[in-house]
Amino acid sequence: MKHTLYIIIAFLVLSSCSKDVDERVVADFEPVSLDSIGGTWKTIHLASSADITVPVPESVSSTSYKAEMDQLVALQQGITAEDNRIVSRWKNSGVIRWNEVARELVAVYNIPPEANADGTYPVPSAANPGAYPKFPFANPPYASRAYAYLHTAMYDALVTVWKYKFQYKRMSPAVNDSRVKALEQLQDGMPSYPSEDAAVAQVAYRMLKVLFPNDTLILQQMASEQKRAKMLSGTASATDISAGEQIANAVADKALARLRTDGMGAAVGNPTVWAQMEQDAVNRGNTTPWKSMELPARPMMLAAFGNVKLWQISATQRDSLRPEAPPAVGSELFKKELEEVKSIRRDQNSREWQIALYWADGAGTYTPPGHWNEITSHKVSEEKLNELRTARVFSLLNMAMADAAICCWDTKSYYYTARPTQIDASIKTIGLPNFPSYTSGHSTFSGAAATVLGFLFPADQPKYTAMAQEASVSRIYGGIHFRSDCEVGLRCGNAIGSFSVRFGQKDGAK
Repeated sequence: MKHTLYIIIAFLVLSSCSKDVDERVVADFEPVSLDSIGGTWKTIHLASSADITVPVPESVSSTSYKAEMDQLVALQQGITAEDNRIVSRWKNSGVIRWNEVARELVAVYNIPPEANADGTYPVPSAANPGAYPKFPFANPPYASRAYAYLHTAMYDALVTVWKYKFQYKRMSPAVNDSRVKALEQLQDGMPSYPSEDAAVAQVAYRMLKVLFPNDTLILQQMASEQKRAKMLSGTASATDISAGEQIANAVADKALARLRTDGMGAAVGNPTVWAQMEQDAVNRGNTTPWKSMELPARPMMLAAFGNVKLWQISATQRDSLRPEAPPAVGSELFKKELEEVKSIRRDQNSREWQIALYWADGAGTYTPPGHWNEITSHKVSEEKLNELRTARVFSLLNMAMADAAICCWDTKSYYYTARPTQIDASIKTIGLPNFPSYTSGHSTFSGAAATVLGFLFPADQPKYTAMAQEASVSRIYGGIHFRSDCEVGLRCGNAIGSFSVRFGQKDGAK
């Protein structure tokens, strides 16, 4: 049964990954700016864009370049209906497209493993990703980390691409050779060497195949398809593509070196770690530590994720950001908050129910960080940002949410607080996450996301603040969290997001 389920899910994700462009959620758009000095922007994995060099491109009058043009002419002369679909599918932002692919993969793998016959739970293994439970379990912390690695690597690659684009200024084949047709709208003044699409495709393939190893073949197929689409469309030549790939591979090497040493391998913990966390919380005064409400009891999800390497915050800053203890069980404030949850669930109106469902983001979804990525995809499309600026938006957003996950899980494991339904079993919930209550992950993710998006799109700052507040209170509406969990989580998320904002204020982008 388990294997059949995965086959069905795999079929669904492959089908969704091959959607034609008219089925996409995000509308087509043409970028409105070049950002010609983007190659000077501050990088994340690289010391600077100068860390990587590419060959000086051949002159457009050279014999070798003319041979590349002959290749493209022949390619276009033999174009098929499927080729035209490929061109259409990739004519828009590759960064947004790959973000969508990453979200779909997260949704497929966001399924908690079933219990073993002896009441224990198996753990997915990166060393044997095809065995049950398939690797990874793409829960919210894992998803936040995946989105961050994908988009920071894309960003660094594109900063480097932009450096050489505007250093060498070799334009697209369709501009340089009248025999080559432009099968998509070319952005005026945008050089083609190195190819941004090749860099994006290669980075996405390199990063996602490590994060989702069971889907390596489809990811490779998609990356190859994107590169082919740009040659078919007259946007890029073979050497444009190879230069983009060279940059992407160098950046991916750096990003993957960080990924393999960031502490994620120890994030699950073990029985000794779990017992020590609970005991430490009791020693700090917690009289009713969190217990799993699942049958059989499941260990806390990624109990040691709070120790994973942060992006914009030091471990010392993480500790200083850890909030004060929640209201003690039995205190007057605790009783008030418990009664609030009970009364909301007992007398819930349709609006509260709709809000709880809209922000639920449970198993089989993009997760809360993915929900904010989806929101951002629409905004980037609306603003008609070029690939580099799009990558910057997603990079700042996802570094903030990855740090939010780490800081939130540090707080959860530190205080180990019970959820409302553990205190009062009469409370019916919309889902029940298998980890402590304080602070709310949704609230922390949302506070961080709203802070970053408000900085990037200041005209919409009030809207994002309101959305974050709604996401936060939705967890009370769902019977999952106390008000303190949500309000403190939102405040912590805002503080965490400010670190990404500071990076963005100094990265050279205007």
